[in-house]
Amino acid sequence: MRNDLYCTAFLGVGVVARGSLQHVVSTVKDTLDDRDLTQLLIFDDTSGKQIDIDFRGKTEDVLHRLGEHFGDSPGTEEDHPPARRAGRPKLGVVSGEVTLLPRHWEWLKSQPGGASVTLRKLIDEARHAGGKQNKIRESQEATYHFMTAMAGNFQQYEDALRALYAGDSDRLYHFIDDWAPDIRDHIKRLSADAFPEGSL
Repeated sequence: MRNDLYCTAFLGVGVVARGSLQHVVSTVKDTLDDRDLTQLLIFDDTSGKQIDIDFRGKTEDVLHRLGEHFGDSPGTEEDHPPARRAGRPKLGVVSGEVTLLPRHWEWLKSQPGGASVTLRKLIDEARHAGGKQNKIRESQEATYHFMTAMAGNFQQYEDALRALYAGDSDRLYHFIDDWAPDIRDHIKRLSADAFPEGSL
């Protein structure tokens, strides 16, 4: 079973378990009755999406089904890494063609380290900036999925959602301040990376 899938289980508006999927499933199966299990909602802490669990049978049965559903399939490349080829090892540098205007070449040649070093720095900076944007977007989406499932009929839900996507943490926290504490706190956890630096 995957060990990197962390989740939070809610019964009504309260958290009843949090941790790895295996831990959460074992905990709720051993502590809740069948009626409560039918009302239980489990959310993936990364995506904010609901995870459907078949709780029929004993705890071992539930975990076995989880292992089949979430376990890594046998025979992956990690189990059988490709054989190392003979010859020179790759040095990690790949040559290619870059088409630029004369003014771009002039500018590149004037930079410390030359064109190659400058291009590599520019690409790394762009990747870093893109990575931040991806992190913000993923956090917003996870928060949106959870909010829609658990707080879609709460007062000021739409205002809170607009504040989330506007990158305004102060307004988001203001709108959710009166919500059920466990739901409010979980939204804050999911939205931790949803705002540009300096907005918190």
